[in-house]
Amino acid sequence: MFTFRIRHLAVLSLSALLIAAGCGSNSNSANNAGSTGANANPGPSTVETSSAAPDKLKIKVSFYPMYEFTKNIVGDLADVETLVPAGIEPHDWEPTARDMAAITGADVFVYNGAGMEAWAEQVLDSASGSKLVAVEASKGLEIMEGTEEEEAHTEGEADDHDHAEEDHEHADEAHAEEEPGHDHDHGGLDPHVWLAPALAIQEVRTIEAALSAASPENAAAFHTNADSYVAKLEHLDQDFKDGLAGTKRTDFITQHAAFGYLAKEYGLTQVPIAGLSPDQEPSAAQMAEVVEFAKAHVVKTIFFETLVSSSVADTIAQEIGAKAAVLNPIEGLTDEERSNNLDYAAIMHQNLEALKTALNE
Repeated sequence: MFTFRIRHLAVLSLSALLIAAGCGSNSNSANNAGSTGANANPGPSTVETSSAAPDKLKIKVSFYPMYEFTKNIVGDLADVETLVPAGIEPHDWEPTARDMAAITGADVFVYNGAGMEAWAEQVLDSASGSKLVAVEASKGLEIMEGTEEEEAHTEGEADDHDHAEEDHEHADEAHAEEEPGHDHDHGGLDPHVWLAPALAIQEVRTIEAALSAASPENAAAFHTNADSYVAKLEHLDQDFKDGLAGTKRTDFITQHAAFGYLAKEYGLTQVPIAGLSPDQEPSAAQMAEVVEFAKAHVVKTIFFETLVSSSVADTIAQEIGAKAAVLNPIEGLTDEERSNNLDYAAIMHQNLEALKTALNE
């Protein structure tokens, strides 16, 4: 568990922050303006914004998985609001001055960490109030580096791609082929721990412990709720173990290098077209190498994801005569997913079926 308390912002400091952030806002401001209100609701099964009762914790969370994990722990005993609006890709989202004020005015702030929310440390450092409890859900987990694949890829190019296949076979460990400068977004770390159910369970327990410390009178209820939700995640984990055991192949090509933890957990090999950020454009050499790998291994499915363009995956699929299919990193819900009442477990089961189909072709 990782929690720490921050002193209340002084009125003068907050005013200066609001002015500075307002002057530096960009196109994100239009998207983020309503991110702490009704538009912030990332899931259809719960009402995320409501009038907070005096005795209820006010909890801000960064993006959808943190919302689902937290909401399943607190139930109706706290008010939970998401900062990143539904349907918005969270990697490049940045908080407005209003968002930052909302965080510092909350009782608890839950975020994934491991570089996913590049803005989190800046927000927390700028706050100075003792009320806020910040919870980094991934704290204590073994976080994978996201830079080793880039080094291997560079060496492979120098050797005329003689080692391209070997590089990709270790993609689940190295995880991402990143271009120079992308480390700025994630600090070279892979933050996508929530996509391995066993690690999602640990995040739930970290959040539970922090919330219980923040609201001791509700600790027993939080623990009961967490136990119930963890049981569902354990069942999901077992479904993945059973469903992915003995598949014809173990490698899969995905547009976004988000599935390194999932691949490692279930003995698979992720072959990413690009790096950790879904909007990162792969180089021509990266594209050529993936095409070469796909042809050599008779890959019939190229995975893309929701919330971002599928053009790169479509291009490679057309090049090799394969089809494109969705493998969802669950970084936010689309309108269709919300209207269909889908949640983390439901989408993960869709991912499982997609992987089973692709790995048995």
